[in-house]
Amino acid sequence: MNKRYFLEASAAIVGTALLSRYINWGSEKMTTSKSGFEITKPEEEWRTILTPEQFQVLRKHGTERAHTSPLDKEYDQGTYVCAACELPLFTSDTKFNSGTGWPSFFNPIEGAIAFTVDRSFLMTRTEVHCSRCGGHLGHVFDDGPAPTGKRYCMNGVSLKFTPA
Repeated sequence: MNKRYFLEASAAIVGTALLSRYINWGSEKMTTSKSGFEITKPEEEWRTILTPEQFQVLRKHGTERAHTSPLDKEYDQGTYVCAACELPLFTSDTKFNSGTGWPSFFNPIEGAIAFTVDRSFLMTRTEVHCSRCGGHLGHVFDDGPAPTGKRYCMNGVSLKFTPA
């Protein structure tokens, strides 16, 4: 390694570190524990109700690793509800195998979800959250099957399955 290469690499690392302070790597701030939702709780109470994984996804807008949720392979008849407040979100007849490793649906139950803009990771996506408690569920994309053309890509840890 020569001196010039070392200086260029060092400058790139320092520049990236400085730039990352000004880039929004997470979702836009959303009031998930304040007013605007039917169910509101302080962060400490959510931590006692939810598992650490559920809290990270539902309250901190995290994403579970692909292919880790047993709900991705769940195809029995039933309803998928919010893991935080148990609001029915999706029915099993709208679930499909997207091949992404996350439970995917082409249509939610009417009025069950709400949307916010997510500008994380240098892209713009549509974030899906529970309309009752504001919990982060996943994202919606325009590459789903008929009849909607939508793919609601949900974190399995943010859902609970209730058999019919």
